[in-house]
Amino acid sequence: MPDQDLQSIQAARDLVEAAHRAQAVVANFDQARIDAISEAMAQAAQQASQRLGQLAHDETGYGKPADKNTKNLFAAQQIHNYFKSLKTVGVIRDSGSVVEIAAPRGVVAAIIPSTNPTSTAIFKILIAIKSRNAVVLSPHPSATRCVVETANVMRAAAIQAGLPAEALGCIELTSVEGTEALMKHKHTAVILATGGMGLVRAAYSSGKPAFGVGPGNVPAFIERSADAPKAVADILAGTCFDNGTICASEQAVVVDAPLDKEVRAQFVAQGAYFLNAAEAEALGRLVVTPSRSLNPKIVGKPATVIAEWAGITVPPHTRCLIAEVAGVGRDFPLSVEKLSPILAYYRADGVEAGSRLCDEILHFGGMGHTASVHTRERNAALRYGLLMPAARVVVNSPSTHGAIGFSTDLVPSMTLGCGSWGGNVTSDNISPLHLMDVKRVAFETKPVTQAASAPMATTSAAPSVNRATIAALVEQVFATKTAPVAMPQPPEPPKPEPPKVEKPKPQPVAFVCEEDVRQAVAQQQKIPVNAKTIITPAARDLGEEREIFIKVV
Repeated sequence: MPDQDLQSIQAARDLVEAAHRAQAVVANFDQARIDAISEAMAQAAQQASQRLGQLAHDETGYGKPADKNTKNLFAAQQIHNYFKSLKTVGVIRDSGSVVEIAAPRGVVAAIIPSTNPTSTAIFKILIAIKSRNAVVLSPHPSATRCVVETANVMRAAAIQAGLPAEALGCIELTSVEGTEALMKHKHTAVILATGGMGLVRAAYSSGKPAFGVGPGNVPAFIERSADAPKAVADILAGTCFDNGTICASEQAVVVDAPLDKEVRAQFVAQGAYFLNAAEAEALGRLVVTPSRSLNPKIVGKPATVIAEWAGITVPPHTRCLIAEVAGVGRDFPLSVEKLSPILAYYRADGVEAGSRLCDEILHFGGMGHTASVHTRERNAALRYGLLMPAARVVVNSPSTHGAIGFSTDLVPSMTLGCGSWGGNVTSDNISPLHLMDVKRVAFETKPVTQAASAPMATTSAAPSVNRATIAALVEQVFATKTAPVAMPQPPEPPKPEPPKVEKPKPQPVAFVCEEDVRQAVAQQQKIPVNAKTIITPAARDLGEEREIFIKVV
């Protein structure tokens, strides 16, 4: 193993050991002290928000500095203010008959992604300390410097407010091996995993309680009663925010047939560019790499830059690229999650047809995450929500902002559970409540009364039995049960072996999505692939973990 990996493993171990010792001190803090530490960290993050956003952009190359600043402020202000009065120490609820008492979990392993590094770090630090835990951060290797700086800023403020320094740690020499050591350490109590499906699966297989999140291939349905100009403005605001790096950003738009013409005109008027067939094909070749996965080069990049790389000439003010796509799945690479300002465009007729198409899009890599709908009809929104396999259904708002609680009354969060649809342990927006154990002291409310014992039944004396009669009965039973002695049979001649039939050679499939892998796992089957097979990132992570692929020529 290279020296850097060994150093990363040792750093993870040292940080967890130190955090474990510090957490024993933090566990005894009262509510006032915890709240003061949380307030100090939130204020420090607010003051450094713009600088940290610029650092994140400069290091990763993703998104827009201004939007990253907005996300940092959302975590440091809106999320902090939402939870600042939450009780996390001692008795947190008393109904009279049941008293609930909060207990911290211990050391939280916080895995930080490259797409939203500083805002996710701010969020996870705040909710971990608010619930009296210690926290150790493991940044994505391409976002290490900005996450380390975020941790340093918040740690310095927290120490001034009374937090032991070792209660907030961050791995500076990052590696996959170091992250695994952090997640599997005996003193790690719970994992907050934000990242690719491979990382999330590793968190769930670590043997520790884990809150992991899945990908979001978010469809937006514009129902025929919708305010078309606002619906288009909302969708563009969502998919263009930070150049699409939030998993809840819109990836496809499904338009109800009567609004198709007006919606197209609104998209063009508001800065979107519709690709022709040749341009869409060229974009597809850029989005999907030769290894048949999402091209990381396009993630978080502006529409104009992506168009230039694809050899497409667009107006300089273009905000978003839109490609009409004839279907979802294997033969339509632009129907995947793109994490950039690119939208797949579909047309459907009615709520039922639109919902079926959105359901298909979610099954192709976004199960359980988020869907959105634009409509003036409440019943249409509820019908759509009933049909969606998504934990969040955002109505008349950008899905990016609505899902995280920025523009809706959902619990504000930077980590969004996808429920059993997405293989996650929860469908909630993650909060300090998920990082506490709750003890319940329950008083009796329904007394248990012991029923009076029933009197013993009086039995009559057993009749006397003649010994000779019993002997005769025994002889009769043995006589009827005696079986004839079986004669040995000659052995059967060996059967000839059936002729060997050569099994047909498996043929490689053209495309694999996450749902294909799940079905193969359930049926205990393998999926034959070759170099030309298109495999979505989520499918590749899950398939390689389960060793489901077989390579054929």
